[in-house]
Amino acid sequence: MGLPETERQEFLAQPHIGALAVGAGPDRGPLVVPVWYGYEPGGSLWVVTPADSVKTRLIEAAGRFSLLVEQSAPRVRYVSVEGPVTESREATEAEHLAIARRYLGDGAAAYVEMAAGFGVPLLVRIGPQRWYSADLGPS
Repeated sequence: MGLPETERQEFLAQPHIGALAVGAGPDRGPLVVPVWYGYEPGGSLWVVTPADSVKTRLIEAAGRFSLLVEQSAPRVRYVSVEGPVTESREATEAEHLAIARRYLGDGAAAYVEMAAGFGVPLLVRIGPQRWYSADLGPS
């Protein structure tokens, strides 16, 4: 059964690891990679990724992407969201640190320092357009 709008937004706002999917062109399946993401209920969804990555080039070409987040305990639930890119720009150090802190807590600064070797971080934001969700747990 699908989740009501407020529940799916609250679920997406939790720091799950997302699976980002973006079209990879004719005769290929989509690129699907794990990502950290940011989201606040009612707002847009965003990721920080190296500007020169394959993922970034495919997102720029497609102009949109999908993100799936799921949990298997204490019960199986998932939310999938898809939408157009609404912003793409160099991430500030504060934004890069915020996304790292969401997932790593006190280890965020060390991660951001290490990630500098990956190249310029890009912030890519989508406006959620299509939602899919399910709660497969007991009622």
